[in-house]
Parts: sequence; C-alpha cells; structure tokens
Amino acid sequence: MKKLLFVFLFSAGNLFAQKDIHIIPEPVSLTRNPGVFSLTPDVRISISATNPDLVRLGRFLSETLEKPTGYKIAVSDEKLIKTKRIIELKIDQTTFKVIGQEEGYSLEVSPQKVTVKAHTPAGIFYGIQSILQLLPKEIEANSPQKVSWKIPGVSISDYPRFGWRGAMLDVSRHFFPKEYVKKFIDQLARYKMNTFHWHLTDDQGWRIEIKSYPRLTSIGAWRVPRVGNWWDREPAQPEEAATYGGFYTQEDIREIVKYAQERNIQILPEIDVPGHSMAILAAYPEFSCEGGTFQVNAGSKFYKETENALCPSNEKVYEFLDKVFEEIAELFPHPYIHMGGDECYRGFWEKSAACQNLMKREHLKSSEELQSYFVKKVEKIIQSKGKKLIGWDEILEGGLAPDATVMSWRGTKGGIEAARQGHKVIMTPSEYVYLDLYQGDPAAEPVTYGMCRLKKSYSFEPVPGGVNEELVLGGQGNLWTESVPNTRHLEYMLYPRLLALSEVYWSQKSNKNWNHFVEKVENHFERLDEAEINYSRSAFDAIIRTLKDENDNIKIDMSTEVEGLDIHYTFDGTNPDSFYPKYQGRALDIPKNATVLKAVTYHNGKRTGKIITLTMQELRDRVGKYQFVTQYVDE
Repeated sequence: MKKLLFVFLFSAGNLFAQKDIHIIPEPVSLTRNPGVFSLTPDVRISISATNPDLVRLGRFLSETLEKPTGYKIAVSDEKLIKTKRIIELKIDQTTFKVIGQEEGYSLEVSPQKVTVKAHTPAGIFYGIQSILQLLPKEIEANSPQKVSWKIPGVSISDYPRFGWRGAMLDVSRHFFPKEYVKKFIDQLARYKMNTFHWHLTDDQGWRIEIKSYPRLTSIGAWRVPRVGNWWDREPAQPEEAATYGGFYTQEDIREIVKYAQERNIQILPEIDVPGHSMAILAAYPEFSCEGGTFQVNAGSKFYKETENALCPSNEKVYEFLDKVFEEIAELFPHPYIHMGGDECYRGFWEKSAACQNLMKREHLKSSEELQSYFVKKVEKIIQSKGKKLIGWDEILEGGLAPDATVMSWRGTKGGIEAARQGHKVIMTPSEYVYLDLYQGDPAAEPVTYGMCRLKKSYSFEPVPGGVNEELVLGGQGNLWTESVPNTRHLEYMLYPRLLALSEVYWSQKSNKNWNHFVEKVENHFERLDEAEINYSRSAFDAIIRTLKDENDNIKIDMSTEVEGLDIHYTFDGTNPDSFYPKYQGRALDIPKNATVLKAVTYHNGKRTGKIITLTMQELRDRVGKYQFVTQYVDE
C-alpha cells in the first residue's frame, strides 16, 4: 500500500513543507528562524512618511489586518515610532541588487520585528502577501476572530520567474457585477498574479460603455434569458425581451482600474474582433458584410449559419474601431490592448463582392491574408493610441502584424512560431491553463468540455525547448464562462488550479514539487473556507478508465492524482465507504449482470473525494479514453 507522500525536501536552500508554513507560490528561498512574532494591538507599521507608495501600502496592510483581528494597527513614520515591536516596510535600493527582480522582496521575521524590503512598491506588496499567508488561516475571515495571531520566524528571499502572471475572466458569456470583479482581483493579488485579462466583448454581450456608440450597451449588452447547456439553447423568439446582461460604465472601469493598480495588477482589456462580434452587429448591423437583423446570441448554435464577423472591406468598420480603441486606451493604462482575432469564420467574406474586390486590389491570395490585412490595420489604429497590439494565435494566419505580441492558446505551437519570428509571446495553451474545462470525472462535475486536471496545470512549463526564454513574457489561466453562470461556480472552477498556475509563473522550476504543493493546497482550502470562497476537491477523486483485454472483455483501471489515496468501490449499487473493497492496483473484471460502478477515495479512514457513479454503458463508452479532447472551434 502506498503512503501519502508529503515530502520534506531541500531544494536550492529552501526547506519544503515547514509544518506551519504553506506559502503559495513557493518562494525562491525560505529558511526557518527561531521564535515567532506575536501580532498584538501595540504593534506599529513603520514606513517612511515621505514615500506615498509606502503610506498607501502601510494603510493597505493595516486595513487588511483589522477586519479579522479587530486590531487598529497604526501606521507611523519610522522616525516617530518608539515601540520596538514593528512591521517595517522599507524601499531599499540594495535589495534589487541582491534579489535581481523588480517585483522581488526580502522578508525577515523575528520575535521583535517583521521587515519587508524591496526595490519597488510591487515587491513590498508581495512581501505583505507572504506575511498574510504566514498568519493563521483566520486572517482570511470577514469578521474579528479570537485567535493567537503569530507569525513564524522566517527569512525569505523571493522574486518571480516571469513578468506576466495572470488570469483572464470572460464577462461576456455571463456578466459579473463590479463588486465581484474587485473580489476576483483580490484573489489574483493574494497569489502574486499581476495581470487581469478582461474579456469584455463577444457574441453574447458587449460589456463596456463606449460613449461614441451608445447602442453597444443599450442593445449589445442584453440578450434573452436562457438556462441549459450552452449551444443547445433556444434562439431568441420574435418580440421576446432581452433582459439578461449588463455592462460597466466608464466610471466603473476607472474605479476598478484604480482598485487593481493598488494591488499591483494591470488590467488588459480585450475587444474581440473581427469574429465573435454578434453583439456589435446586433447594435450596428451596417458593420456586417451581408446586412440584415442580428440578435445578441443567448447560447444557441449559429456557427457558419449567421454572420458574426466585422466586414474587413467596410471602411466604416475601421472608423468604428478607431473611436472604440480611443476610449479604451483612455480608460486602461496597460501598454497593450487585446484585439482577440480568434475563431473568425470567413465564409461570409468569401461570398462578399466587396471583400473579393478588396482582395484583388490589395493582391491578397486567401481569406487568411484578408484577416491579416484587417489585423494589420487594427494594429496601426491601436498604435496611434499609444498602445501595443496583442491577439490570440490566429493572428499568425496570413502573416503576423509587424509588432504584435501573440497569446498562444491552441497549444504552444503558435507561441513557438511567433517567437521564431522574433515576436513576444504569452503562453496560455488550453490543455494546461483553461479553467473552464473539466477538472475531474465528468460523471461528477457540472457540464463543460475538455479536461484540465490540477496536476496537468501544475506540470505546465511555459518555455518550450528551443525557444528564446526572453521572448516568453509569461502566461495566464483563462476562465471562459459559457458554462459558468454564477460567482460560486466561477470560484469552483478557479480554485485550486489558480494556485497551481501561480507557482508555474512565479516559482523557480527547481522549487516546484507536486506532493508538497498538494499539502499546501489542503492548507489553503481551510483559508478559502474562512474567506467563504468556493473551490473544487476534484483532484482527490478517483480517476476511472476502461480498457479491453485480448478477449475483448472490458476491464476497469483506477488511479488518483494525489498519491497515497485508497479507492473503495462497489458493483452492487450501494455507496462505498472505507469498509468496502479496496482497489489493489490491478485492473478489475466487471461482475456478470452488474449495472453500475461506484468509487470513492479515502485517506487514513477519512473520505477525501466524491462518489463517482458510472453505468455499464458509460464505462463501455469510455473504453480507451483517459482524457477528453479539447475543442478548438467555437460552435
């Protein structure tokens, strides 16, 4: 029998799995010091009052501590503090030389003093996040808790591997209100992410106020209400009211941008064109090739049947985009604007006389080159606003715009090709980082598509062999929301895979350790409970696959992502627990006349996973299948 392997290892001078230390992402270097620092009301936060960033960060720490502790920790100038028990936040130019990264920090904890030093305010902010993770789990609570607030003695030197670390949230398929977007930003910041990619437009809704084109939100932000599986929903009926949706005003955007900046997060806005534009066409049908009447899609099939792309031969389209990107550039300080560029069906372009004439005039040989023509014009528009263009890897097709950055989602191939051409890339391959995919057995999960288990996310290496690492800016997790209708399920899909990706993009390769990470995840589940944030325990479920032997008989193989779990099962329809037969690692024969298999995991007699239930027909249907193939076409 395997034993649960929570390994205590040394790597690069870093002691893994200190019993009371579970920092995610794993620091570059961490050693344990004697004693603890007790957080009590008499402690002071020491800053230089002449530095406005330190004043802001001191207040941020004080306010964050006050909610769960009830203590009003004063923030004072370092020259005026008389007490010796302090939390010191200090900008130190020598720290940069020692750590070697703009976002790096050092953290020292002794019984008398906690000191965070960094070259930049960003480094101080991340040092604060590590302090919060060193405190008891109740630090995540939303009301005062009666706890002994102690920080273990440590010495930490830390900095990120990549400069781009983030997550994308799709608010088009389902709209999430302003206050929740802030909560989402808080979650990214806690795990040292620095980029929030905001997917603001798609076929199912336009979510940002554009004063030059008010119908984008008066019409494009609303669709008919529907539930049920995505793509199986009934289309809008004649005269049916479009009441589901919403949008962010420009004041909302400014408020959220400021909120993110205070947490060292930049917001990358995405306006997805030329495809995924049905919400635009519902508001302004004159930007299509064929014209007519369009409706904001509610989750029904339309691919190739209804036009959903802007017409590249219509000069008014570029006038429209010029004004849209002008307002976007004014709202978002991020150096990039994401133009989408993915999954554009070009069939209507191929039938358009105007598009064919444009192709002849510009000597374009294919519809791919026509899309490249569109992308290059959009790049010039974006550059005229003082920004740089980034797009999904389809912008490679037909020729890449001169200064574009590629976000590679269809595997790493697009990123490799863009880097080969000397372009910067963001690695977001769907099989590793798509947070809307199944993370456990589909028999026990809400309906979605594809498969991306926690261990798969954790195993991702952003720099493929043979690629210049300097061109890989980093990466992010992407949360599309076709199958994510509310915030509780959003969190279920986000956690714990966000934790895995935080280590992928921050931690050094030599400091990653799956078994140690699993131990930390269980600790952070308790923290998420305190914060009333939902999460998935699917990584602790049984993995069930079926095989055929040489006589064509079906056999059942079972395993787990997390090592050392016991799997108990039944074929008689009853619910198994730890007293039922235990899987011994050998493929099982199916008893004659059995109708259902049920399996559940335990560790040390305690249940850890959900009961997975599969009928014999479901088992036959998955013969030879272990993973589910990710769909790349939006239909």
